[in-house]
Amino acid sequence: MSKPFDMELFLRGVLTGAHSTRQRHLRQAKAIQSAISDRWHKDNPWAWQQKHLAWFLNHHLSPHAESTRYYYLLTMHLLAFRLGKSWQFNL
Repeated sequence: MSKPFDMELFLRGVLTGAHSTRQRHLRQAKAIQSAISDRWHKDNPWAWQQKHLAWFLNHHLSPHAESTRYYYLLTMHLLAFRLGKSWQFNL
């Protein structure tokens, strides 16, 4: 049995700012990870493609307020930065 992927360890190097902001990014990154894992069975961000995060933003978060989608977009930019990708997402 393999260990679950540690999102906190993955983002530790790119998380800055206030404690509450770091906690929000971690909480949202775990929500993104859970949704992508349920949909595509890819729980490791290293296996994600741009289409996975775009799906999360455009379909999974579609019933949510635009402000919520914006905060998730910020977290997605952190994830892309940590992965070394230059992915761009639009609301």
